[in-house]
Amino acid sequence: MLTFKKITGIIAFLLVAAGTGHARFVDSFDHKGIKGWFFFTGDGAAVMDVIQMDGHARILVDATRDRHNVWWAVMKRDVTEYLDLDKLADPGFELRAEARVRVSEAPRRINIMVNTQRTTDFHKDLMEFDIPDTSGWHTISMTTRDLDAHPGDTVYVQLDVTDWGTGRYHVDVDYYTADIIDTRLAGPDKGELVPYHPPLPDPSVFSNHPDAAQDGLINTVFPDVNFSDWHVTTHGDTLRVLTVNHSQWAILRWDFGALENAKADGAGLLELTTHSVFKGGGYTDTYGQDFGMEFGKIRVIEITGGDPRWTRDSVTYNNLILGKKLAEVFNSQMIYDAVPSEPYGSRNLITLSRPVLQRLLDGKTRGLLIRPLGAINASFFASGDHRNGRGPKLHFNIQSGQSETDPNAGAVR
Repeated sequence: MLTFKKITGIIAFLLVAAGTGHARFVDSFDHKGIKGWFFFTGDGAAVMDVIQMDGHARILVDATRDRHNVWWAVMKRDVTEYLDLDKLADPGFELRAEARVRVSEAPRRINIMVNTQRTTDFHKDLMEFDIPDTSGWHTISMTTRDLDAHPGDTVYVQLDVTDWGTGRYHVDVDYYTADIIDTRLAGPDKGELVPYHPPLPDPSVFSNHPDAAQDGLINTVFPDVNFSDWHVTTHGDTLRVLTVNHSQWAILRWDFGALENAKADGAGLLELTTHSVFKGGGYTDTYGQDFGMEFGKIRVIEITGGDPRWTRDSVTYNNLILGKKLAEVFNSQMIYDAVPSEPYGSRNLITLSRPVLQRLLDGKTRGLLIRPLGAINASFFASGDHRNGRGPKLHFNIQSGQSETDPNAGAVR
């Protein structure tokens, strides 16, 4: 069914595309059956289907048999016949792909990707989008950057769902459009854009650097035990550390004080300082290169439920989750997977997107969980070690006109 919002969205796209004077790809998913698209999954045991609903397509993903939550599910289409690839010779022209989507779980990220039969860097023309709720339709669009496509190439557009968890999920797609546009006239892309693996800035470019107010450990094998005395002694020096392994996870939270109503200005960084890392395993020998490379990392996850006022001296696995399912306490789609830096005292800088930072500032996200991905034992300096400021901290900016913090502001203990 062509709803008013759908018609409005498609018309807006067509008005932009009209300046090209060439056909464009539009699928409003109003016909019977999904035509021209193909779909597939990878890196895990998830399975998917795409079905026709009343006026939209629905991507169905069943990841209940997946063990590691590193799966991806792709809906892909050849749109070459609709594009005037000659226009890409002008550097002012690029391909813009746009979709209107609704998700079954939130917050969640999905991504749009553009590639050709010659593409080797599949991350170049890929953009993730943070979808904040399950109740509304959200328009998202991505414009390529110096797209390497010429007449004779085959151009594909994609809508991808990745790493949402080990349950059953769906994404509704109201329409999908693609065209070569004049970027000087088209205006900005739509939606909450989350660049995929952006370059890491130096922490000095940020104005706010709060230490974690609390950090602690929870253990799934000993769910009623508090581990606030977890430490390591080396050459007579005793240090409190946060050690993560298959059964033990680190948790972090901040008290932002006067910044609780602030608006995050762009992405920021989580900083962890390495004490030691023990890792190994022939993952690629067993699983192949693409799947095997997912392991040997740490996974940063939003804490969205559970006890919001836990303290390191009393927190346990059970009194944090308060009898809830894990998916009700932790966002089952990670923020980021990172390879931990191994040298003693080295810094791990991990990107936190603008929407994640905003949810932290607003208290919608209650903190961060650090757990391993693969057989890894990694220890990071805890906030109890103030001799060199090596505990967990954030680096971020807020929008102008709001208060900024001193280096340790927000670290109310």
